[in-house]
Amino acid sequence: MTMKPARVAQRRHLPTSPFAAPVPRPVEQFAARDQVTHDKYGLGVVIEVEDQIAVLVDFGGHQERIPSPFAKLTKL
Repeated sequence: MTMKPARVAQRRHLPTSPFAAPVPRPVEQFAARDQVTHDKYGLGVVIEVEDQIAVLVDFGGHQERIPSPFAKLTKL
């Protein structure tokens, strides 16, 4: 007997539902020299933006490439 991996199903919104459909969060746009904060790395400055795929951020002592979506990165 072989077990199949569970599939994650997205909840579908019914037009007749009394509840509002969830609103997707917009992806934040970054530009070079934007000041940002990251949950793990702290304060930093955006050095380079890679076509909204990733951003390169200087956190003082080191640089990190943060891929999109930028869940833990916030523009100040």
